[in-house]
Amino acid sequence: MEKQIPVGIIGASGYVGAELMRLLAHHGGFDVRFVTGDSQAGQPIAELYPHLAAVGAAQEFVKYDAALLDEVSLAFLALPHGQSMSMATDILDRGKIAVDLAADFRLTDAQQYQQWYGELHQAPELLGKFAYGLPELFRDELADASAVAVPGCYPTAAALAVAPLVRLGLIETDGVIVDAASGVSGAGRPPKAHTTFCAVDEDFTAYGLLDHRHTPEIEQAAEASVLFTPHLAPMNRGILATCYAKPAGDISTGSLLAALAGFYADEPFIVVSERSPSTKATLGSNAAHLTVRYDARTQTVLALCAIDNLVKGAAGQAIQCANIISGLDETAGLTALGVYP
Repeated sequence: MEKQIPVGIIGASGYVGAELMRLLAHHGGFDVRFVTGDSQAGQPIAELYPHLAAVGAAQEFVKYDAALLDEVSLAFLALPHGQSMSMATDILDRGKIAVDLAADFRLTDAQQYQQWYGELHQAPELLGKFAYGLPELFRDELADASAVAVPGCYPTAAALAVAPLVRLGLIETDGVIVDAASGVSGAGRPPKAHTTFCAVDEDFTAYGLLDHRHTPEIEQAAEASVLFTPHLAPMNRGILATCYAKPAGDISTGSLLAALAGFYADEPFIVVSERSPSTKATLGSNAAHLTVRYDARTQTVLALCAIDNLVKGAAGQAIQCANIISGLDETAGLTALGVYP
């Protein structure tokens, strides 16, 4: 067996960190040396996440210390927004690869953080060093990268549906509408009044009207002007993005499906079919399921994408990017097969 690459997870006590631990537990190319969780330091992993009781490496959460970086070649950062900014310089200066799952380095324009996140970016000089980690659309950026900004779950689903149609010249880039629904795990592990069982069960709500912070990221990745409306669905996992656009020429449902299938023909985690995508079909997988239609009556293109927000929308995509950067098989430790029922 080839020597494994040592990695660490910073901020492992959240849902995304837990998903990283689950997926990396059987990854043949990466060896997890530490998992940090300052709020859970000293607590056994299995006490917070019983489903990870069989994980062999890093049995307890530890408090973050920069010295831990000396043990690894690559660090996954699964931290809340704003915290990666203060760590990135130290990680990169030590010659380590940074795979950041927060929004801290996703946008190329530092001014947009002030507008959409309400705060100044603390390390704008590093923005150009982070490749955007959506391999199916930006694989060339990852080849020689030393740092990756893993896309948000909403931008991943929206961009996978819209960007190919833009790049192929099939839709207009103005006035694209993205309606997307997410499972509650997307709100994170800490309890909030609007994400408790009683608040979410048997409810379906829109939020972040007109000003959701993922809007500029979707526009950047999809290369289009977008009106984005997110929704909270009463389910644990999954995102379904329903996207609308105007055609840029003479098209049909058949030609759109053929174009989308051709664009993603060699992608191991993309499924394009006539079926309407289902979040359940992607559960636990790094797959994205897509379809597209043309409605001649309203002259509207309809594109849909379903993903698991914790896997292709976060941890799985981070591992996919880490595989590429590390020279491993891109699919290592990941599956395109969902869990059903």
